[in-house]
Amino acid sequence: MNTSQHDTPTTPTATPAATVGKSATVHRMVTGEHVCPYGIKAVDLLKRKGYQVDDRHLATRAQTDAFKAEHGVATTPQVFIDGQRIGGYDDLRRHFGMKVRDPKATSYRPVVALFAMTALMALAVSQLVAGTPVTPRAIEWFIAISMCALALLKLQDVESFSSMFLGYDLLAKRWVPYSYIYPFAEGAAGVLMLAGVLTWLSAPVALFIGTIGAVSVFKAVYVDKRDIKCACVGGSSRVPLGFVSLTENLMMVGMAVWMLAAHL
Repeated sequence: MNTSQHDTPTTPTATPAATVGKSATVHRMVTGEHVCPYGIKAVDLLKRKGYQVDDRHLATRAQTDAFKAEHGVATTPQVFIDGQRIGGYDDLRRHFGMKVRDPKATSYRPVVALFAMTALMALAVSQLVAGTPVTPRAIEWFIAISMCALALLKLQDVESFSSMFLGYDLLAKRWVPYSYIYPFAEGAAGVLMLAGVLTWLSAPVALFIGTIGAVSVFKAVYVDKRDIKCACVGGSSRVPLGFVSLTENLMMVGMAVWMLAAHL
C-alpha cells in the first residue's frame, strides 16, 4: 500500500509575511471627462508596496463633492489603510517615508536635462556626418543646438520670460523691448550657426547677447549677491541664477568668437 501521500504532509504556498493583512482603500475620481492621475499613482504605489487595494471610483462630480463633504477633505484621491485615513498621494508617499517634490524648490534639473540631451544630439549628428561621435564640429553643434532648445523654451511664453529676464538683465532694464527680442535673437543665431551660414550675422548676435548676459549674471549673483531665478529655460523655471547661467552665456560668447575667427 502506497502511503506516501499520507506520510508526506502537503506544504501550502508560502505568503510573504510583509504582505499578510495589508489592505488599503482608495477613493478616486474616475468619470467620462476626467480620470485623476494622482489616484492612478496612489493605486500603483500601494500595489507595489504589497497592498490589496479596494479601488473605489467616484463616477460623478456629485459623488466626489459628497465624499469630500462627508470626510471633510478638499481633494481626492483619499487613501485609507486598515480603516485609517492617510490622505492624498503626497501624504501616502510621506507615510511610506518617500520624498515628496516641493514645487517651489529651486533645481538645476531642467538645465542638466536640456544640456545632456543637446550633447547627445550633437554627438549623434557627428556620428551621422563624420562616422564618429567625437569631432570638433560636435562641440559647435552642441552649443548651436543648445541655443535653439533654450530659445524654444523661452518662446513658449515670451511674456513670462520677459518678466523674469527684466529682474537681472542690464540691457533689458534700460530698454524693455530687448526682453522680447532676446528669445528670437538667440533662436535665430542658433539655427544659423547649426546650418553654418550667415556667420557674419549669427556670430555677432551671439557675441552681443552672450556678453550682455554674462555681465548681467555676474553682477546680479557675484556683485549684488542676489538670490533670484534664471530665465534661461523659460519664465516659469525654478533654476537659480548662478554658475550654470554664467557658463551658458560664456559658451555662447566662446562659440561666437570661434566662428568669427574661422570666418575671417
